[in-house]
Amino acid sequence: MRAGDLLRKLDQRLLPRLAATVTRLGHGPSRTPLLGWVAMLSCTTVLATAVLATGGPPVQDRTVGEVTRVGVVEGDSIPRYEATAAADLAALAGSLGDGTYALVSLTEYLTPARLAAVVGDVGVAVVFGRVPLPDRQTEIVRIPTQRVPEDVTAGMIKLAERKEREAADYRARATALGGGGPEERELRGLYLSGAQVAAAEAAAFRAECACLYALVVRAEPAKLRGVAARSGVRVVDPAPEVRRLERTVFTPPLPEQRDVVRPPVDRTATPEPTASATATASATAPVTDSPPAPEPTVADRSLTPPEVTDPSPSPSVPSPAPSASTWTPSTSADTVDEDDPEPTP
Repeated sequence: MRAGDLLRKLDQRLLPRLAATVTRLGHGPSRTPLLGWVAMLSCTTVLATAVLATGGPPVQDRTVGEVTRVGVVEGDSIPRYEATAAADLAALAGSLGDGTYALVSLTEYLTPARLAAVVGDVGVAVVFGRVPLPDRQTEIVRIPTQRVPEDVTAGMIKLAERKEREAADYRARATALGGGGPEERELRGLYLSGAQVAAAEAAAFRAECACLYALVVRAEPAKLRGVAARSGVRVVDPAPEVRRLERTVFTPPLPEQRDVVRPPVDRTATPEPTASATATASATAPVTDSPPAPEPTVADRSLTPPEVTDPSPSPSVPSPAPSASTWTPSTSADTVDEDDPEPTP
């Protein structure tokens, strides 16, 4: 019996008798002490009944504030990460109830259609993407997904719309920036450069580019080992410790990262270069021996595109100024939808 029903029955049975008793005692010579004792006894009885009916006091969530991290961080060895993940997958228990989460990294950037062939019948929760513009640091995005490629395509359209707004905002800021001094010219150049990158990202996402390089799946160990053997899969990193996706940070390696995790090369091309901007760019450009990222390719649009759904609200407004010398890994990747959907087993 639920607590509400039990308390309702108590009210129906006890309140009339309690009212009659209080009325009778109220006419006695010692009505004040008796009324106080009766009221206190009644409150205690009701509280005890409620606690017993609900099974005791509420249990606190012990995971509040805890964050689980899966993947790599800057400076990590890629070969060591791949070997460790493969060993963990091989040692994974044969039966884990409804399966376990795993971070799947790909060998190259894929289109939504090609990603569907890799996914197969495995439940997907999140897809990671990035427009691989040559020598430019672009935003790592996270697209909550249940259906591939439908949800991925819909997420890309949302990203394209947001990137178009970012490009327009950067151009408006560059136009509104007054003054012709070195600092103003340098800032105007950064705004225009940010607008160029955002416009290129918008065009790529809208064309369903080959921009997807990792995903989070949930499956039984046997299925995960089958995914690891599929063509195009680089590594499957099982994460049985993950219980809630909103409290987990996934950082998959980029396809072009082969030896050590480091930021991609970023050679910001400012339309109005200055001496100070050139010196700063030369001093801050990271050195890497990783091969350059490939040009984003466009999916074959000759076929009728699949029907897509709108799984997310409009993304947020861009930041005031672009950053040309810092790389943000997927720990702070933009999320197309704030609520991560649970994957379909």
